[in-house]
Amino acid sequence: MDANDKRVTLPFYAPLNWHGMTAGVWFSLLWRNRFDISLSHVPMTVSVSMMTVLNSCLRVVSEAIYRKKAERVRIYPAPIFVIGHWRTGTTLLHELLVKDKRFAFPDTYQCMAPHHFPLTNGILSVVADWLMPGSRPMDNMPVGMARPQEDEFALMNLGVGSPYLDWAFPNRGKTHDEFLTLKPLDEATREQWKSEFNWFLRRVAMCNPKRLVLKSPTHTARVSALLELFPDARFLHVVRNPLDTIPSTIRTWTRMTDALSMQVRRAPISADRILDVFEQMNDQFEVDRQLLGDRQIHEVRFEDLVADPINELREVYRQLELGDFEPARRGVEEYLRSQDGYQRNSHVVSDELRKKISSRCEAYIENYGYAEWVCPAKVASLVAEET
Repeated sequence: MDANDKRVTLPFYAPLNWHGMTAGVWFSLLWRNRFDISLSHVPMTVSVSMMTVLNSCLRVVSEAIYRKKAERVRIYPAPIFVIGHWRTGTTLLHELLVKDKRFAFPDTYQCMAPHHFPLTNGILSVVADWLMPGSRPMDNMPVGMARPQEDEFALMNLGVGSPYLDWAFPNRGKTHDEFLTLKPLDEATREQWKSEFNWFLRRVAMCNPKRLVLKSPTHTARVSALLELFPDARFLHVVRNPLDTIPSTIRTWTRMTDALSMQVRRAPISADRILDVFEQMNDQFEVDRQLLGDRQIHEVRFEDLVADPINELREVYRQLELGDFEPARRGVEEYLRSQDGYQRNSHVVSDELRKKISSRCEAYIENYGYAEWVCPAKVASLVAEET
């Protein structure tokens, strides 16, 4: 078995993303997938089903108490979105930015319990923190209920649709691709997506009324929809050498699928599947970025970020007009010191995969200056021709 195909299992009692759904959202997901649950995953399914009933009750109470207050919240200034393909360094940049006390962010508990976190972000978050594993299954980065999290998990739990739902029943194939770009959706479904996203962000802002910093790879393909909600939003687009990004994403999707699915996965997560999403995401982003003003978008290369994070962040603040970076510097430096000794995953890229990446990511490679890493022979040939 390939190292990327290594099976990951969690205890049946471990908090999963599905635990944050309401009963209606959860049983609708099961129904659409014909309750095709592997026998070994039944205990996990039962624990999720019980929790979703509780979530439904808690939502009613939470909304009765907080709905009017949340409706008065104004999300201003517009959020900062950290975007980029999976494994490009979006998590690192998100973690660094939110060390600035002037910013707020959705934490893991809020994303896992979006229906009622204003009411229950106390005892339940402590219990969930105690039950969850200490690190992420794909890269051993620390996790915790108070740490920054992808808002995509909140959207998924709210029932508006997400590509991440395919992790629940991987043997059913691709069933939620239309929620990557939102373009194939009918107008009513697209408006529901925007409404639910705004609903969630109002409650996050109600709990911490500062400028929001949001991170989700899927938002890379949704810039136009996000601008409809927040015309003055800022976007930080993180890019990375595809020879690192694609193999790492295969590993991530493999491990997330095994950790979260209701089925025993029958087939590996293929490079072609990841490359399909990579192309779709980046093609849509290149179209949508034309809608952005000069001060709304800034590119960050992962390799530059890890080499000199302080100066890269200083440039982020300058380009996006986020204010003075110096008040945030101490928190950033403390975080960086806490990460000393962290070892990133390494990947062996076969000749076949290298050729696929070189071919299918060609525009990205050229746009962001990765030709010398991905296609060294091609670069050498061009240099020889010029001389």
